[in-house]
Amino acid sequence: MIETIQLSKKFKDKTVVQDVDMYLDQGESVGLLGPNGAGKSTTISMISSLLKPSSGDVKLNGESIIKNPSDIRKVLGVVPQDIALYQELTAYENLKFFGRIYRVPKDQLEDRIQHTLELVGLKDRQKDLIKTFSGGMKRRINIASALLHQPNILILDEPTVGIDPQSRNYILEMIRRLKVQNGTTILYTSHYMEEVEQLCDRVYIMDHGKVIASGSQSELLSILSNEDTISVQLSKMSPPLAKEVLALEPVRQVEEDGDTLKIISKKSSNIISDLVRLADQHQVKIINFQMVNPSLEDVFLHLTGRTLRD
Repeated sequence: MIETIQLSKKFKDKTVVQDVDMYLDQGESVGLLGPNGAGKSTTISMISSLLKPSSGDVKLNGESIIKNPSDIRKVLGVVPQDIALYQELTAYENLKFFGRIYRVPKDQLEDRIQHTLELVGLKDRQKDLIKTFSGGMKRRINIASALLHQPNILILDEPTVGIDPQSRNYILEMIRRLKVQNGTTILYTSHYMEEVEQLCDRVYIMDHGKVIASGSQSELLSILSNEDTISVQLSKMSPPLAKEVLALEPVRQVEEDGDTLKIISKKSSNIISDLVRLADQHQVKIINFQMVNPSLEDVFLHLTGRTLRD
């Protein structure tokens, strides 16, 4: 349905997106992951026709949108990371404004507003000013404004940043319904790996402007098939200890999480004796030691050297 071909973007002499090839089939949910500065937002801006690429192409159903951006704008809804609402207007007034921007027919606009408010669970608050809403409610109206023209494709850029768990769960369930019931094609970015694991059929991982891995979750997890993921609970965290563990020959990555070290090491490498020795040197006790199944977060750490929220 949507395809990017060798998509690149330069700002002066700096290349921020380089030769990105992606595709989204109709009705699937695709995750786009990457550390801050990886090029995700620039890629989204080019896909949504807000930014012209330096080279490459974006195609909708086989037709380039570079010369005819109106084709994708008719079927695309974009939910930006920043709240794009008028604080001094009510929820209803905001949706009416955006409905007109999207050129929703006048005889359909009222029904669309009410249906969308019901979808995001805020029909009873439609006459309240946006400035009185919680962060989670604002994000739900932010999403509602992108749904008024009933888009076939929805791009969501960090839609759950900084909100309460209840609103977050509501948004995730709403996205699932859009995909299952409406067949909406979704491109989703998030700093919460568990959201991507719940929602996305396939995942692209970007770093330094390039796609460095892509595939289904099982395909990405297979990247670590030759490695072990080890969780080591300590009596206290010792950064010097973590640094020395990372220096061990079989060890690929070390992540500190509270009093726990998560270690990615070569498959079947015996590092237990080295861990005990180093812990003793740093006067730290090993409370628990276990092998764990790798997660998408582990794959991301392995590929980028960073966790998703770094």
